[in-house]
This record gives sequence, structure tokens and C-alpha cells, in this order.
Amino acid sequence: MPNKPSLPRSMTMMDQLICSLDNGLRSSFTKPDAQRESPANSITVDPIADTPHKQQRSASLMRVNHVGEVCAQALYQGQALTSRSSEVRAKMHEAAEEEVDHLNWCFKRIEELDSHTSYLNPFWYLGSFSIGMIAGLAGDKWSLGFLAETEKQVVKHLESHLQQLPEDDTVSRAIVSQMAIDEAKHAEMAEDNGAAELPTPIKHLMRATAKLMTTLSHRI
Repeated sequence: MPNKPSLPRSMTMMDQLICSLDNGLRSSFTKPDAQRESPANSITVDPIADTPHKQQRSASLMRVNHVGEVCAQALYQGQALTSRSSEVRAKMHEAAEEEVDHLNWCFKRIEELDSHTSYLNPFWYLGSFSIGMIAGLAGDKWSLGFLAETEKQVVKHLESHLQQLPEDDTVSRAIVSQMAIDEAKHAEMAEDNGAAELPTPIKHLMRATAKLMTTLSHRI
């Protein structure tokens, strides 16, 4: 009598952890496939292609933005891993999928600017993944609150980059503008699903941590 095909087993916590770390390596070093076209695809000629100092300036800023997306992947994966609610886990995975587009756009732009992503990406991923797990363990309303505050700070950060990017770098500016729109939607999603307001000291700590990350990744 032929053996019956075995049914796929559900993933254990260790399975999910390994998958998340694999995702971290891919997020840190590769250009994932995007589901949406880059908002800069309609720009056929790079306006700063022959201006090395502007390319260097834009590359540093886009490297910081890429690091932010690596951290976003890690936070969402960590929060999804420890969330108590299947609905919240689904929201985290959905947001992470949307952030993959940002990873692709930033990586591609950095390549076009003849530069590199941050060499510290694995470190940023592991740190953010750990923070995400802790946020998830604190409870879903706090996890969503952490997500909402993170995204609000990211939007402000992206808006500051729009002020710092060369005025004629329309390619990078188009990408950053769309990213800011998407991040604001993620913050709104978290608030709509019951996000708690984080204590002020936690917000200050998050800003300080982000400042350290952006300062280092601007160059390394």
C-alpha cells in the first residue's frame, strides 16, 4: 500500500526565527523584487549623472534610507514573531511586504549613484529585530504603538531628506516622496488598529537610537 503524502507541518518558533534571519541577510545584501514600479521610472535621464559631488551627497542620504528599510523589515518580522494576535501578525507581514518595494527602490538608486549600502546592515537588522520582538511581547496595543511612532519619526526623517537632497536630483526625490506617503499610511494603519500612545521617554530613546543609526550609516 503506497504511503500517504505527508501534510506540511506548521512552523515552529525556531522555524520562524530562521526564516526571519534569512530575510535579514537578503534584506541587508540583495535587491529584492518589487511589486510596484519605482516612482522614478518615468525619469529617463538622471539629472545628476555628471555631477560627482551631488551623486555622493545623494548616495549618502539614500544609503541612510536603505538602512531605515532594513530596520523596518526587522522590526515587523520581530513584532510578528511575538504578537499574540493573528490579525496583528497579518498586519505586520502586510506592512513588511510593502516595505520590500522601498528596499528595491533604494538599493537600485544607490547602484545608479555608484555607491554601496551600509556595511553595518546585519548589525542594524539584528538590533531592530530584537527590539521588534520585545515590542511584540509587550502586547499588541504597545506593539502597534511602537509601529505608529516609528513610522511617524520615519516620515519626519524622509521629509528632512527632501530638504537635503540636491534640488535637481529628481530621481531620488521621487523615491523619497513616495516612501514618505507609504510610511504615513502604515502609521495610520497602526492607529486604526488600536495603537497605544508611547510614553515620552520611549519616544526620546527611539529618536536618539535613530540619530546614532543615521550618523553611522551616512558614511559606513
